[in-house]
Amino acid sequence: MKNLEFTFCPKGTTTIRVLICACFVCVHGFDSLLQLPQSEPARIRPSSKRAFKEAWEMACSYRARTRIVIPAGYNFLVHPVDFGGPCKSKVTLDISGTIVAPEDPAAWKGLNRRKWLYFHGVKHLTLEGGGTVNVASFVCNSHAEMLQRLVLLYSLNNAVSYINILLSAAITFHKCKDLKVKNLKVVCGQKMHIAFTSCLRVMTLHLIVTSPASSPNTDGVHISASHGVTIKDSVVRTGDDCISIVSNSSRIKIRNIVCGPGHGISIGSLGKSNSSSMVRDVMVDGAFLSNTDNGVRIKTWQGGSGNATNITFQNIFMENVSNPIIIDQYYCDARMPCANQTSAVKVENIFFRRIKGTSATEEAIKFACSDDFPCKGLYMEDVHLLSHTGGTTRSFCWQAYGSSQGLVHPSPCFSSSEGFIKEKIPSHFLQSF
Repeated sequence: MKNLEFTFCPKGTTTIRVLICACFVCVHGFDSLLQLPQSEPARIRPSSKRAFKEAWEMACSYRARTRIVIPAGYNFLVHPVDFGGPCKSKVTLDISGTIVAPEDPAAWKGLNRRKWLYFHGVKHLTLEGGGTVNVASFVCNSHAEMLQRLVLLYSLNNAVSYINILLSAAITFHKCKDLKVKNLKVVCGQKMHIAFTSCLRVMTLHLIVTSPASSPNTDGVHISASHGVTIKDSVVRTGDDCISIVSNSSRIKIRNIVCGPGHGISIGSLGKSNSSSMVRDVMVDGAFLSNTDNGVRIKTWQGGSGNATNITFQNIFMENVSNPIIIDQYYCDARMPCANQTSAVKVENIFFRRIKGTSATEEAIKFACSDDFPCKGLYMEDVHLLSHTGGTTRSFCWQAYGSSQGLVHPSPCFSSSEGFIKEKIPSHFLQSF
């Protein structure tokens, strides 16, 4: 950008106009509005990183509320860009058009591949607009088609290397507060689509997040070390967890979610590499899961510590879902078998209410809990899971202590709390009574 021009619009609305690279217009309801340059419709504009970066720096430094607009009907190629705070006022990024990530591996040379659109340290940020964030269109092809295309563009070795270094996250929010993300499509994720890390008070709604079922590790929404996060009224169809909640997160509300294909809605994994993790106060209320590899799941590694507690899954319908309800304290996603360890992340006070539908697996309910740190305070009410193929369904329990009420099918297999207490009392103490 070569020139900046400050003008004033009617009714006292301040406008900033950036000449040559971007233009800014007045819109009622906002103190200033920054509009990125338009290209021909349906044509990808050459890299717009500089325009994005400079528009952000202006908006962030301006004391009045500011809206940055990516106009509808236009495509913008955006190289990795860092949107840093703190800002002097509230900023809205209006994505009405389409943002596309570069496919050339050279674009990432010397950069952190965990970050493409990286927002950090920003308060009162809003992302909205009804537009599309297209992370990598080639990912939406089959793995074979993706490799073939990359081989044509580069070479076999470079193509394989590129697949191995795909972006970890498309949009990352780190240490953001009072954040709103709404009315957006995020498609063709290389890995995670949207990640919230160390964020506080987040409202996310009306999202459409899609990638092929065959695309590995493409979590839809990933929540880590964040508190007060709400995700609602959204559709997530990916190749991994629709929503994943990990490490030291609390006060999470998930409401009215359509999930599938994918790996379902997951707490974890927790406790990997003997780490300590805490997830508590999670409510999943209202979801439709179809053709997923798992339904609602808690997964922890052996050797970890911490706890997953006060978690509720309710008002959920499932269609052809494998492993509809699962707690797995022996989770192991490694090439070699994981060593047996006695320490474990405690799983306590988990509630399953009004969950109905069909299971793709005979084992519809699985509670595989630790010998030394059993699952306690499990509760099931009005759970009805039939076989999708007309066969039978069953439950599996190991060191799972809890209770049920009302109709539960397949029948619960909990150990009673009384049995748990007796198991922990020394035998010589019992003999004295």
